[in-house]
This record gives sequence, C-alpha cells and structure tokens, in this order.
Amino acid sequence: MTDWTITRRSALAAMTATMAFPAAAKTPGLALIAGTYVREGGKGLYPIAYDPARDAWQVGAPVAGIDDASFGVGGGPGGAWYMAREQAAGQVSSYAPGWVRRATVPSGGADPCYVALDRASGCLAVANYSSGSVAFLRIDPRTGIPAEPVLFKHEGTGPNHDRQEAPHAHWVGFSPDRRWLHAVDLGADTIFAYRFDTRRRSLATPVAAWRAPAGAGPRHLAHHPRRPIAYVVCELTNTLVTLDALADGRFATRHSISTLPDGHVGASQAAHIAIDKSGRRLYISNRGHDSIAVFALDAAGTPTLLQHVGSGGDSPRFFLLLEQQRRMVVANERSGTLAIFRVQPDGRLTATGQALAVPGAVFLGAL
Repeated sequence: MTDWTITRRSALAAMTATMAFPAAAKTPGLALIAGTYVREGGKGLYPIAYDPARDAWQVGAPVAGIDDASFGVGGGPGGAWYMAREQAAGQVSSYAPGWVRRATVPSGGADPCYVALDRASGCLAVANYSSGSVAFLRIDPRTGIPAEPVLFKHEGTGPNHDRQEAPHAHWVGFSPDRRWLHAVDLGADTIFAYRFDTRRRSLATPVAAWRAPAGAGPRHLAHHPRRPIAYVVCELTNTLVTLDALADGRFATRHSISTLPDGHVGASQAAHIAIDKSGRRLYISNRGHDSIAVFALDAAGTPTLLQHVGSGGDSPRFFLLLEQQRRMVVANERSGTLAIFRVQPDGRLTATGQALAVPGAVFLGAL
C-alpha cells in the first residue's frame, strides 16, 4: 500500500527545491559564441550549437580575424555585436549578423576586457585593464557603428605590488536605473561611479563609490534583479562582498563571505559572478581551486554557501548560466575546454561529463 502522507517539512522542502528554477515545458535549441586568446591556441571566435532533443553540443569552425575577443555584448542597432580585442593597442569592433565587420575603433587604452551597452541610449563603455581607464563611445543609431571614445583615467594603487601597482579597470556596467555607470578597478581597490546622462549621452568625471579592503582586488560586479543590492567578487582575496546600492551611486558594505571552502590551502583567484533571474542563486568561479561556488540568496539578499563543484578543467575564467536550458557552460581557459553542467531545480550543479575543445576560451555569449 502506498503511503500518501506528506509532512509539512517535506512539503516545504519540495517547494524549496523547485523555487530557484521552475520547470520549463519545452527547451529550445541554442547558439553560443566563445571568444579565445591567440596566445593560448585560439583561432578566433568559435560558434557553438546546442540541440536539446539529443542533448548534444557542437563546436563549429572559428570565425577568423576576431582574435583575442576577451568580452562582447550584443543587441545593438540592427543586431550589432561589439567585441573587445584585448591587446596592447586595444580595439572595439562592431559586427553585423553573420560576423560581418562594420567598423573598428580604438578602445583608448591597453587590454580591454569588459564591455557594457546601454541599448536605449546607444552608449557603449569599455574597461581597459592594463591602462586603468574607461572608454565611453556613442553609437550611431542607424548603422550601429561606435564613434571615437571619450577616455577616463582611474587613479589609485593597492598593497599587492604584483597586481596593484597601478589602476586596472576590470568591469563596467550601467546601473539598473540607468543613472550611473560603475567601473570596478582591481588595481585601485575601488568601484568608481560615473553620473550617466541618457539624454546628452555623456558621463561625468568619476568619483569613488566604494573602497574595498586593502588588497582585495575587486574584479566583477552583479546587481540583484529585484533589490537595491550588488555583489562584487574580489579576485585577490577570494571573497564575495554584498553591497547596499545607494541612490547617489555609492555602495555600502553589508556582508562578506569566502568563495573557497573552509581549510583550502593553495593559490586561487576568484573570477566571474552571475545571479539567476529570480535572485535566489548566485555563482562564482574560482581559478586555482578550479571550482564553481554556488550560493543561496535569502529574502534579504544575503548569500549562504550551497555547493562547490569542480569546474571540469583548469582555470575557469568565465561561465554562462543558461536558465531556460538548465545548463551552465564553464570556460576553462588553461585547459582549453568548455565543461557542461546541469542546473538542478534547487540551483546546484551536476557535471554532465560533456566537454568541448575550445583552445584559450575566455568569454561566452548567447546569440
């Protein structure tokens, strides 16, 4: 005889298990791109296709000429994509569908590594890592071609003489209310805020919006989708810091937690961060420990560690969370592989055993 008795605790557990990622009726196919470094064997921009009916992934022939594409963003006029070329003389190129190059302009600095787009105003921002600067570019609304950049130089250093001898802008992003552009600077231990005028399509001189603990090396930032909260991952100290986002563009520290397991010994550097659309799960990659850390976010936005799972390769620089497909793709830079994970209903990750060869993979995007 089947026992249909359900306790209150088991019912709540079942509800919690499906809260992060509710069931999807049908999973569509998917097209991705992977940017790669030439110095690590990359041959350009790699197209990747996913067929959910067969649960099969396929890497296509690389698009030549799109070298050292460390980051990119789509959704510009006419479906334009904007790709950063991470070299000493940094560049940003705009591409029409089919990866037809429309234009290439300088990024105004060395080694651009992150790109942000405000689609409504047609404004592009680029973080130049080695020169510690931010480039601001207006986009032609008809052609999607960016104009020459307006350049802003950061100031500041940190106590880590190998990594913080000068400013190193590592991330840029427009605030959810579109009043600010924020730039995370690893070298200066600072998040800078630029007042953003959407009508004039201009930025004001940057001011310090948040000072990290000395030597923390903040790298990437993610906004909570429903609350005035931001999360910054600090590369050099392997910490996740929860910040209250204030109306004046500044941030206030609320909470800090390690991205590594207790008792970990050995070198490691935190890298990328992402939050699911519901604001209930947060993910961070650890290079050295070579793992993805999964955190639960409570109703107040405070993170609690759920899981560490091996990244499936060496040095997970970037990952892409695909909620509709219930997958995560992890770009392991040094091993030249993309590892595929299944996202469970509670947000935890399970390795599928699927791995794709993409030499020097450092960026992933969904088309």
